[in-house]
Amino acid sequence: MGKTAYLVLENGRVFRGERFGAQEEVLAEVVFTTGMTGYLEALTDRSYWGQIVVQTFPLIGNYGVIPADFESDVIGPKGYIVKHWCQAPSNFRSEGSLDAFFQNRGLTALCGVDTRTLTKIIREKGVMNGVITDDPASVDLEAVAAYKVRGAVRAMSAKERRVEGPEDYRCKIALMDYGMKDSIWRELAARGAQVHICPCGTTAEEVAALDVDGVMLSNGPGDPAENTELVAELRRINQLKKPTFGICLGHQLMALAHGCRTEKLKYGHRGENQPVKNRETGRVYISSQNHGYAVVSESLDPQWGKELYVNVNDGTCEGVRYSYMPAFTVQFHPEACGGPLDTRMLFDEFFAMMGK
Repeated sequence: MGKTAYLVLENGRVFRGERFGAQEEVLAEVVFTTGMTGYLEALTDRSYWGQIVVQTFPLIGNYGVIPADFESDVIGPKGYIVKHWCQAPSNFRSEGSLDAFFQNRGLTALCGVDTRTLTKIIREKGVMNGVITDDPASVDLEAVAAYKVRGAVRAMSAKERRVEGPEDYRCKIALMDYGMKDSIWRELAARGAQVHICPCGTTAEEVAALDVDGVMLSNGPGDPAENTELVAELRRINQLKKPTFGICLGHQLMALAHGCRTEKLKYGHRGENQPVKNRETGRVYISSQNHGYAVVSESLDPQWGKELYVNVNDGTCEGVRYSYMPAFTVQFHPEACGGPLDTRMLFDEFFAMMGK
């Protein structure tokens, strides 16, 4: 086993564990995810930027490291905490162990932590900050509590525009990259779209110059309300009246561009088993989610849109359909890697909205 280290929460609670991966001290927001599989997708999900991720499923690493399953070319979380780390992975696609992968990518991790108790504390008290350290006595709890996730979208967005998809394409889509999962552009490309992946600061004039058939708004990290400049530019992009589909942070930014409010959830929705109900049909779907903020349903103005999906567990807004332009957004992940594919048909709805 590795060197003994500790997770110290801002309320002073200390959890003992053993280090693997990188050996750094890490300060971040501590969140948990409930997925029984898909740890590689979670590790490469840029929506976890600025966070220490706790896996509630007790055994992690049993199928090794499989680059083909990555959701980006970077590690999303700042830290990673598990109960048991499998040191002898077994899978014909595996190209290595988590320990070597984490050391190579600079991700600090702890194993042997009582993740059940840790998760219960976060559920009862709400998300809080924490630090992974070798010396819990040296931790300044006030400094830990003062930590904020800032500048997340610009840190995780693409720096240059690139194009993905087939040469013989049936439509062109501008995908606004706020920290996207690669499965989004893959779903678009699989349906015959040429996907122009645009940095988050792309202007309405630049989108118009691409002469696209539709606009896709990606997921991403951080507090949506922090992104005032991006929201203002999205308001201008909406004036192009292009068919638009937003996911997760894209859903939140679209709502903010229409005067809505967002709020931080007590402990967020992170996992692969979140039930969402379509308010138009009454049908319930199981969805994959990773977010800590939600659109406030009461702030929706019925003059320009209505709530499309609602979370069955807590009643929070999970989607909006806009009435004055061809657009809809969802809080969950219809591309669902890893997770259920119940709502993948939403990409087909987007293509139908573009007439493709």
